[in-house]
Amino acid sequence: MARPRILVVGAGFAGVECVCRLERGLIPGEAEIALVAPFSYQLYLPLLPQVAAGVLTPQSVAISLRRSRKHRTRIIPGGAIGVDPKAKICVIRKITDEIVYEPYDYIVLSAGSVTRTFDIPGLLDNARGMKTLAEAAYVRDHVIAQLDLADASHDENERASRLQFVVVGGGYAGTETAACLQRLTTSAVQQYPRLDPKLIKWHLIDIAPKLMPELGDKLGRSALQVLRARGIEVSLGVSIAEAAPEKVTFTDGRVLPCRTLIWTAGVAASPLVSTFDAETVRGRLAVTPEMTLPGFDGVFALGDCAAVPDLHKGDGAVCPPTAQHAMRQGRRLADNLIATLRNQPLKPYVHKDLGLVVDLGGKDAVSKPLGIELHGIPAQAVARGYHWSALRTNVAKARVATNWILNAVAGDDFVRTGFLSRQPAKLRDFEHTDAYLTPEQVREHTASLHTGT
Repeated sequence: MARPRILVVGAGFAGVECVCRLERGLIPGEAEIALVAPFSYQLYLPLLPQVAAGVLTPQSVAISLRRSRKHRTRIIPGGAIGVDPKAKICVIRKITDEIVYEPYDYIVLSAGSVTRTFDIPGLLDNARGMKTLAEAAYVRDHVIAQLDLADASHDENERASRLQFVVVGGGYAGTETAACLQRLTTSAVQQYPRLDPKLIKWHLIDIAPKLMPELGDKLGRSALQVLRARGIEVSLGVSIAEAAPEKVTFTDGRVLPCRTLIWTAGVAASPLVSTFDAETVRGRLAVTPEMTLPGFDGVFALGDCAAVPDLHKGDGAVCPPTAQHAMRQGRRLADNLIATLRNQPLKPYVHKDLGLVVDLGGKDAVSKPLGIELHGIPAQAVARGYHWSALRTNVAKARVATNWILNAVAGDDFVRTGFLSRQPAKLRDFEHTDAYLTPEQVREHTASLHTGT
């Protein structure tokens, strides 16, 4: 009898934790495991702003998937662009652009999320995100390049546009990105004697009335005070009306000369979700507490692309798309998948949120572990301690700790690697959200593979 085929889509926190648990829990030969991922690493997403700022190297937050001693999992280098749940076939576009069809008996949808965008003129062509490792590396190069070009320019208008930076999104990603990069430019300007530090201006804007409301009013105000004390102009209740190559227009009518627009205004579930004619909650697949997809045989979903009921909160709440939930969901789903193979009962996912941490760089941070509000150095210790402990391998922990110590002792560096230096990258260039198939296109692809055809 053929062994059951388990296909895990996505190598984020949820997918990798699920695979690791399956490798440990399955008896050798009990099932075949395959993982679809464009890169052979798990990205520790919360630390991307520190990569953009040069505090951490890219390798320190890219945790290899090939360090497992068991090596049971086959890694398919590509991205899932469609699923035919009736035929139980996943359509995959490899990194070579080759289309392959992967059959499965059980599929785990942990495809994560993509940057949420809106129909704003010029946004997709002139903004950059902070969702991938390549984007963080590109943004770092781009910001330092603006300092280099402004220093070399004799045109005051050009200098003004190159030295104004706008970050859209007052959540964790946007706040940490603005804070970390502002520290970088403040430190770097000392190496540019022709530049007036007062010309460098950072703007953080969000349509919401509060900064990071999840932190609560007190800590939210603390974070706001830290940012404004550093000279970051924070505008709430404001968004972007138009994004041009050399200027940005705000919804309140202001027009800023600007060549750096970083877009971090939320995320949306992976477009892979639209493959399924299933109920969704705010774009995420509505799953059971056991993370099965009702009406679909052998389909499980978790993480950012699934609305997993939050049984601890109750009242119809769903788990927020955070790393702490994704990791624990991955482990619970793996246990449920093993239970399915062995005809045992499944268990629901239940977890009490442990709190929030926001690293604002240097000695600044705000944290709320287990409901306790902290700011300053204690909050920084909690934030970095949490991130360090959540890293999956000892190699990653050693690299991150070494980077932090080196940065504290030697300070920032301002090396520009030249990544895409002559070809400005667009927001859509990094996440390839236009690669996904519609359900009709998926069926066309898999029609010849159906049984009996």
